[in-house]
Amino acid sequence: MSVVIIGGHERMETQYKDICKRYKCKAKVFTKMKTDLKNKIGCPDLMILFTSTVSHKMVHCAVTESERNNTALERSHSSSASALIGILEQYA
Repeated sequence: MSVVIIGGHERMETQYKDICKRYKCKAKVFTKMKTDLKNKIGCPDLMILFTSTVSHKMVHCAVTESERNNTALERSHSSSASALIGILEQYA
């Protein structure tokens, strides 16, 4: 299962990837707005938005891409490791 995480803290990036690996998920993490974000997202099985640490522009880009690719979109106000684990428990 492939997962794209939008938002979160830069210092937690490797932790997010490690948690996803434990659930046998391949993860891409975008904590900052990249120049060509909509093309770098790809077509994941699940997209996770950490809404408290993400810009409106990134949210709009992520929501548009998830609708276009028919991807499951999960929003979480908290960008903690336990929030990510809770989401992956539901989907993986």
